[in-house]
Amino acid sequence: MSLVTLSQPQSAAAEAYRTLRTNLHFAALEAPLKTLVIASPDIAGASVDAVANLAVVCAQGGKRVIAIDANVRAPQLHDRMGVSNSSGVIEALQDAAPMLLSTAVAGLRVLTAGSAAAIASDAVSSARMSDLIASLSEQADLVLINAAPAAAFSDAAILAAGADGALLIVTR
Repeated sequence: MSLVTLSQPQSAAAEAYRTLRTNLHFAALEAPLKTLVIASPDIAGASVDAVANLAVVCAQGGKRVIAIDANVRAPQLHDRMGVSNSSGVIEALQDAAPMLLSTAVAGLRVLTAGSAAAIASDAVSSARMSDLIASLSEQADLVLINAAPAAAFSDAAILAAGADGALLIVTR
């Protein structure tokens, strides 16, 4: 894993993720935030870095966290988290039990994207996907969902409609 929250925990970037964690905590005081979709507008990959680093700091803060790579078009979360992508979301949607992978961070598990989907938007908009996320949210305090780029695909909007919140990552 090459994440700033692990490799440089005293850095300004790592502290920014801890600040985001705090802001999400205060935003959820009136309404629980168990599922959060994170997307970037473009294909630069900023959302996967945000999901991975936010997942780390939330787990370090004592939360049970599941990070899901729902960007089945171009999965990257497995690389960031140092786990295999042999089985994941796509296989879980095809009636296989979701294969949650442990990470080096206590309290943090990952569901990778898995094999490629024939039509990605059909996979993420399926009732099975909603059921999968609901099931995983019962096993964790927070489920972070990495989505495909919001400006290029409908996946983020579809996923956000069923989530407690959505976060758009914009870089300069």
